Amino acid sequence: MSRFNLSRRDALTAAGFAAAGVGLSAASASAQSRTDGPHHARTVEPGEYPPGVPGEHYTPVITPNGSALPYRVIGGVKVFHLVAEEVEHEFAPGLRATCWGFNGQVHGPTIEAVEGDRVRIYVTNRLRAATSIHWHGLILPSGMDGVGGLSQPLIRPGETFRYEFPLVQHGTHMYHSHHDEMTQMALGMMGMFVIHPRRAPRRADRDFAMMLSTWKIRPGARRPDPNEMTDFNVLTINGKAFPGTEPLVVGQNQRVRMRVANLSAMDHHPFHVHGHTFQVVGTDGGEIPESARWPEATILVPVGSARTIEFVADNPGDWAVHCHMTHHVMNQMGHDLENMVGVDQSGFSGLVGDLVPGYMAMDGNDMAAHGEHVEMGHMRIPENAIPMVGARGPFDHIGMGGMFTIMKVRPGITSYEDPGWYRAPGGTTARAATSNELDRDGIRT
Repeated sequence: MSRFNLSRRDALTAAGFAAAGVGLSAASASAQSRTDGPHHARTVEPGEYPPGVPGEHYTPVITPNGSALPYRVIGGVKVFHLVAEEVEHEFAPGLRATCWGFNGQVHGPTIEAVEGDRVRIYVTNRLRAATSIHWHGLILPSGMDGVGGLSQPLIRPGETFRYEFPLVQHGTHMYHSHHDEMTQMALGMMGMFVIHPRRAPRRADRDFAMMLSTWKIRPGARRPDPNEMTDFNVLTINGKAFPGTEPLVVGQNQRVRMRVANLSAMDHHPFHVHGHTFQVVGTDGGEIPESARWPEATILVPVGSARTIEFVADNPGDWAVHCHMTHHVMNQMGHDLENMVGVDQSGFSGLVGDLVPGYMAMDGNDMAAHGEHVEMGHMRIPENAIPMVGARGPFDHIGMGGMFTIMKVRPGITSYEDPGWYRAPGGTTARAATSNELDRDGIRT
């Protein structure tokens, strides 16, 4: 794919035009990628490239459970407005918290533009604390980098700051607070920044943006704990924990791109897609040349990084998509509980039940049963909390939660609304074996 390859020196030149109020677009000396070796960027001409248009220059990104940030084109510049503010956010049915986000949502809306666009982004601070916004992975003038106190003054409560720069690259990037990050990012101040190539020889049919994040919310609490360092108990994709995550609906044989970014506080995430293998085609540093791409079924997404994967969804069905850290597919784990697996608690439960009416012990053999009991109303939980795992599936209780969603691949679909559960063709679903089958194949149970 093409790349405009505007050098850092050109970016600084562009900043000078911005100071003079001149609209500026990025240009390319060649179609050579940054990763291909040295290049020579030519002089940038104002207005050389018109603002990228959805459908004409790119297929718009889908942000499940989220949205795209709207913009206006003024004088050839794409103008966006981010508002940092307190947000009442639902992580999943039964769990809400007071967070910090942008434009009324957690995480903030996806900023989407095209390589060569010039963007102007206004950031209004409606928080009680000062903040700043960093454009993670973008090549831009130092004064636009958004590190509070280092490259700019802090954005004080009630103030609006203006950022303006040309987009000299394409890829999957992010934005987030870069002031008191421990507090502000832990409360939700982050979002995706997707830059499409202006000339793409091949586009995806379904292009998903997915931000991975971790939170500490004690059962019954009304706000995430920003002081936590290791014991995170709510794991999310785009600010939602399963069963609050929207399914990823895809037509069979469509080309799928997933842009997976990780702004968790401390945890890396091995991101796994069931039923398909994929190619790793990009990082937050840019596109990977075709000759250097590699096949995977799981890709590690480190903290502060993004990975872009592509595949053709040729295998119909309902497929799990999740982090493969086993504790990351649970909801509000009880890390301080004693290990009761294999313990017969029947006598103990009866004694406690005499003192605490309605008491029900954790299942001694199956932690997923906790979610089932809550779902059936057998077990009470604290106010504003969600069970450790799960939701009802087409066959049984799905014993997973947290950083988990479902990709629904269907042939011949005409809508991307949730199509419901997959109906597998006869003879293609695992089932209980019959005694005749066991005898025939010499299986002793």
